[in-house]
Amino acid sequence: MPPTAFSDFFESLFGGGFEADAESEGWPGEASGWAMRGDDHEAAIDVSLEESFNGGRKTVSLQTATMAPDGRIRRGVKTLTVTIPRGVIDGQRVRLRGQGGEGPGGGDAGDLYLRVRLLPHPVYRVAGHDLEMDLAVTPWEAALGARVEMETLGGKATVVLPPGTQSGQRLRIRGQGLPEGNRHGDLYARIQVKVPPRLTRRERELFQSLARESAFRPRME
Repeated sequence: MPPTAFSDFFESLFGGGFEADAESEGWPGEASGWAMRGDDHEAAIDVSLEESFNGGRKTVSLQTATMAPDGRIRRGVKTLTVTIPRGVIDGQRVRLRGQGGEGPGGGDAGDLYLRVRLLPHPVYRVAGHDLEMDLAVTPWEAALGARVEMETLGGKATVVLPPGTQSGQRLRIRGQGLPEGNRHGDLYARIQVKVPPRLTRRERELFQSLARESAFRPRME
């Protein structure tokens, strides 16, 4: 299979962002006297979230099976080195006509199906080009409001917590999601209010004082 065929495919799939070089082994010569359609092929490309955000190169090896002129099945390996564009997302599956297995005896080639598989990430959840993560904050940051520094795929960012921020509330950090053309998706920080697992004597006194002074009764609202 010529390398340009895969390059054309990735251009149709990702708008010209993919480049591919192919090396093939085990492809027989043309058979004579008869012809049949080649096999369809399917491959999955595993892409990490960091690779999607920054772009990168992946190598994919495909097993091939073709019929030799003597009628025997000949197996080979086709290797693709793929340049992944920034912002590729999960689940894209595209049919590439005529780029699968060669047709013995000059028959039509099969089709190639390539599916992009975005790998799970320990921190971020993906929704299209938007990302979501959990952000732990202290009770006083949530109650009083605060500027909280956080790590993103693009580096450090600051999220502003308004006074009275609630646990489970989502705050949007614009432009910190996956690239999408000339823009980026957004990053959503889901707030998780955390209390100290152990209190010092002074902390306990302060919380006890707050409990006596506060009129807040969440279970009565």
